[in-house]
Amino acid sequence: MRQTAEASLRLAHAHLERVQTAWDDPTDWANLSTYGLYCLEACVVAAALHFDQPRPGSHVVKAETAQSLSQEYGLPEIGELLIDLNNMRKHQAYGDTRAPEGMDPQDTADSIEAYVAAVQALLAR
Repeated sequence: MRQTAEASLRLAHAHLERVQTAWDDPTDWANLSTYGLYCLEACVVAAALHFDQPRPGSHVVKAETAQSLSQEYGLPEIGELLIDLNNMRKHQAYGDTRAPEGMDPQDTADSIEAYVAAVQALLAR
């Protein structure tokens, strides 16, 4: 089965719902970081597929694709956020990675939501 940009965006919206319930007090960093990362990555896949690019696979390739999409099509730059979310996810899941310093849960959720909106607008063009 071939994934479509629209299907990937729908998946991102499902992950975004988990993000929106995780950031408030008390913050559920496990869900915020995990579903935030998955949400952004699903958006990167959606945008790549929209432009007939190959579907990026690994976290690293998705981060590289996100940077390319930002430079070529004006999507927000999310490279650092992807790294922070992945490190927070690993910190929460395994405890062997230091938690990124200075992450604000509401700012994080807002940035994720803004990226989803930007990709959604891109697909609507």
